[in-house]
Amino acid sequence: MKSSALRHIRVCDFTGQLAGAGSTKWLAAFGAEVIRIEDPVRKGLWDILRAMPPFVDERRGHDFGGGFNNHNVEKLGITLNLRTERGRELLAEIVKRSDVVAENFASGVMERLGFGYERLRELRPDVIYVSNCGFGHTGPYAAYKTWGPIVQALSGLTFTSGLSGREPAGWGYSYMDHTGAYYQAIAILLALVHRARTGEGQWVDLSCTEAGLTLHGAALLDYTVNGRPMRRPGIPDSNRSQSPRMAPHGVYPTAGEDRWIAIACRDDREWAALAARIDAEWARDSRYAGRDGRIEQEDELDRSIAVWTQGQDRFALQEELQKAGVPAAAVQLPAERIDEDPSVTSWGLFPEATHSKMGRVRVDGLPVHFSKTDWHIEHGGPCLGEHNERVYGGLLGLSPSEIDGLRGEGVI
Repeated sequence: MKSSALRHIRVCDFTGQLAGAGSTKWLAAFGAEVIRIEDPVRKGLWDILRAMPPFVDERRGHDFGGGFNNHNVEKLGITLNLRTERGRELLAEIVKRSDVVAENFASGVMERLGFGYERLRELRPDVIYVSNCGFGHTGPYAAYKTWGPIVQALSGLTFTSGLSGREPAGWGYSYMDHTGAYYQAIAILLALVHRARTGEGQWVDLSCTEAGLTLHGAALLDYTVNGRPMRRPGIPDSNRSQSPRMAPHGVYPTAGEDRWIAIACRDDREWAALAARIDAEWARDSRYAGRDGRIEQEDELDRSIAVWTQGQDRFALQEELQKAGVPAAAVQLPAERIDEDPSVTSWGLFPEATHSKMGRVRVDGLPVHFSKTDWHIEHGGPCLGEHNERVYGGLLGLSPSEIDGLRGEGVI
């Protein structure tokens, strides 16, 4: 059953990859009609995730990319050749019937296609246009193109990674893409609220690089207030957290290969509980009784705790420490969290969606539930041009013969 929250909203969607497609996925899951527009000539491959792994089986091609399916559940997919006059005419008709136009092309692409904000406003005066590119449409970097590792570096995320005394390693995944997608979804919803109150549409200009910059949090504050950079002698220490100041506050080895547990003692009471569980002479050392003493002796303390945790089962130790009132959590592998953790199963965070060619495939759900208008994911991402008949026939009123003609002319 489709969610009713945004059922009245239609989105003309040019987004791709994750930074854009991840935003309209939220809208679609809450019931918006999201019409994803792709190029029939390039087989939709402006979004390279269409043909990229992971794959569910031996089949390959633009309809089998697992990432694409994950980010485009519940959306309609059509093809439209905007190099043709008829294609541009059809897009204009879709825009007239849409509440939102969303895209994450490089700056200026929509203008070159003939559908910049002024043109969109001519077609629908109250349209909401949300663009999401590397640097937004203003400023000295507006014309620059970006990609995940580039944005990660420019936003400062790469600099904060790695081990002390080693080169930055990068975070290995596009966290700023996730953030950009979430910000774009929020921006669309806020613009819809404004339009509901005033009747006014608007252009919302989003910079994905600046979205990545917002992930630094306390590190930015520490630099601006105290002049301390994120990377300095001894920092970062990948196994020890520096903020807030507490000790122990790190990740320690447990039984098994590359198995770990995180332990944090926020105050002296929690340390006393941990020391009682350790029940060793070194844990009763008076230097560790107060937080300042533990921080001063943190290297020695961490070495001793690591020896104590080394042979223990991380999940059993987690449970024991939590019962004792000590914050602790096993460092879990993704598969353990997804397949074995009952909290994830009961939440329904990884529902199955039905893809037209792949069948039933598990996808990411949303980490939120509404008591009245919850999200719903049942249909997988669209195959290329899968909903041409539905959109061109049902929405625009074209006949089957007209649609066949468009296909023959290379318009769709």
